[in-house]
Amino acid sequence: MDSAADESAATGAEDGRRGGRRFRAWCAGLLFAGVSVVVGCRVAGVDGVTPVPQVIAFLPWLLVPTGVGLLLTLLARRWTGAVWGVVLLGLLAWYIEPYGRTGEPSGPPVADLRVLTSNVEFGRGTPALVDAVRREKPDLVFVQECEYTCDATLRRELAAAYPHRRAVGGGGSEGSVILSRLPLRPADGVPGTLGMPGAVADVDGHAVRLQLAHPMPPLPGQVALWQRELGRLRDHAAADRTTPTVLAGDFNATQDHAAFRSILDTGLRDAARLTGADRTPTWPARTAPFFGAQIDHVLVSEEFAARRAHFLDLADTDHRALVVDLTLHGRR
Repeated sequence: MDSAADESAATGAEDGRRGGRRFRAWCAGLLFAGVSVVVGCRVAGVDGVTPVPQVIAFLPWLLVPTGVGLLLTLLARRWTGAVWGVVLLGLLAWYIEPYGRTGEPSGPPVADLRVLTSNVEFGRGTPALVDAVRREKPDLVFVQECEYTCDATLRRELAAAYPHRRAVGGGGSEGSVILSRLPLRPADGVPGTLGMPGAVADVDGHAVRLQLAHPMPPLPGQVALWQRELGRLRDHAAADRTTPTVLAGDFNATQDHAAFRSILDTGLRDAARLTGADRTPTWPARTAPFFGAQIDHVLVSEEFAARRAHFLDLADTDHRALVVDLTLHGRR
């Protein structure tokens, strides 16, 4: 009887171990399946449909579920699943690498330029932005979600130092402003749901195109609108490839979004990427710099070199501000 009981207990234990391995294998398969959908869209060069555009913004963080899944497959002794996990890890590591062109301009330096871009979240971060502008002393300031109170505050507090401006007025998230120490002349902005003004700056006698970026975010049900507005920014960048250009703001997109990469493919370069800060999160501010996505960018044409990029934590806004130091070079 003891022998039969021992045999029954051993059989039960083995069944339990098998059940545990099956459970771990199923959990790993679910993790790998979800990651595979996102990585597959990245490989295919498409943004897909909800929830892929939202999740792909956090592509580097998919290393975590992939690593957990790989551990589970090893514990479950599912070697095919382990290969699946290793392939996913390799693809993620490949696509985490910076995207876009680099290289120094060939012409002589003609002017230095400091650019600051900040989304002040419905105007709530305006007081902190004013302090940051006074401290950082940028030449150009791109402000998104600058509603009527924000606009009035910037006029009152910064008009003496920044006498030139281009703005699209609006409430909530619709308003946007470009402030400049340098002379500006009017230029057509990019049409969008949210304000995206444009201008041409006189930088020591050199014309520089300025364009503020603030397309709609890829909310469920609005992904197509987000893609169209990023496409308009791409068309604007491609329309003039001979005039030096600065395209800055909250793009609601990272380098892992195909719609954003299409803007870089026009020849513009991400200033943060040029300084080695291409994966530094700017949103959401409450979890940065430990977790988040870089959706705020300063893109520049090949006439610019980027010397430094740094990020500012401002009170009362969900975005970090980005400050970049640029040098404009002439053409040979």
